[in-house]
Amino acid sequence: MDLNTEVLTQYLPLYQKAAVLTVKIGYFGIVLAIVIGLFCALIQYHKIPVLRRIIAVYIEISRNTPLLIQLFFIYYALPKIGISTNAESCGVAGLAFLGGSYMAEVFRSGLEAIPPIQKESAYSLGLSPLKTMFHVILPQAVSISVPGFVANVIFLLKETSVFSAISLMDLMFTAKDLIGLHYNTIEALFLLVVFYLIILLPVSVLGSLLERRVRHAGFGS
Repeated sequence: MDLNTEVLTQYLPLYQKAAVLTVKIGYFGIVLAIVIGLFCALIQYHKIPVLRRIIAVYIEISRNTPLLIQLFFIYYALPKIGISTNAESCGVAGLAFLGGSYMAEVFRSGLEAIPPIQKESAYSLGLSPLKTMFHVILPQAVSISVPGFVANVIFLLKETSVFSAISLMDLMFTAKDLIGLHYNTIEALFLLVVFYLIILLPVSVLGSLLERRVRHAGFGS
C-alpha cells in the first residue's frame, strides 16, 4: 500500500479539527448518558412504581433501535413539533439517549450485585437510607460496574461514526467528503483509522488499568 505523504499532510488539519468535534460531542453525550443511566438504575433498584415501567419502556426503545434512526428522529422529526436543534446538539442528545439505556443496565447490575446484608448492616449502625446508598451501596456498585462501563464508553465513542448522516463534520464525514472530492481513498481511510485509534486506545488502556485497580482493591470479587 503506497501512501501519498503530501496528501496525508494536506488532510491532517482537517482530521484534527474533526477529531476535536468528535471528542467534544462524545464527551458531553457520555457524561449525560452516565447521569441518565444512574438515575434510571436507582429507580429500577428501588422499584419505584410507574417510573420503573416508564424507564423499562425507555430502555427497550433505546436499546432496540439504531442510533441512526434516533438521530433522524431528533434532527428531522422534532422540529416539526416546534423543538428545533442543530447538528451538534442532536449528536449529543442521540448519544445520551442511546448511552443512557446501556449505562442504566450496567449500573443496575452493579446495584443488584450488592448483598442485602450490606444495607441491613448499615441500617443497624444508624445510617439513614440516603447515607447508606451514597456511602455504602453506590461506591461498591460503581466499582463492580467498571468493566461494563468502560465497554459502553468505547461503544458510544465508536457510535459517533454515524453522525455524518446529519451533516456533522466529524471524522467519518470528513473522510467521506475528501474521498468524494479528491478520490484519495487510501489516504483518507488511513487517517480515519489512525484518528479513531488515537481517541479509543487511551480509553481502552485507562479502562483496563482502572479495572485492575478496582479488582486489586477487592471490589467486585
